[in-house]
Amino acid sequence: MKMPRVECPNCTRSIAAGMVAGRLSKGRIWRHDAPDARRDAHGHLLSCAGSLEIVDLPNGQMELPIPEPEPAPEPDQEPADAMALF
Repeated sequence: MKMPRVECPNCTRSIAAGMVAGRLSKGRIWRHDAPDARRDAHGHLLSCAGSLEIVDLPNGQMELPIPEPEPAPEPDQEPADAMALF
């Protein structure tokens, strides 16, 4: 399933956003590193401040495609000369 992409409010990168339970038109931005690759004193990358922020989804609630059921096959026609046994 493809996740909708939204613009991060801090770094303006296009990031995937997952649905938030109970909030149909909202999504949470996935964790991502800042584009300038800031590092802390130990050399580890720091996540962007916009990571995990709740934003509006572009098309409201995500819709999952639901396949339509196939019609039931027609029962075979009895031959014209068949007789009921009971």
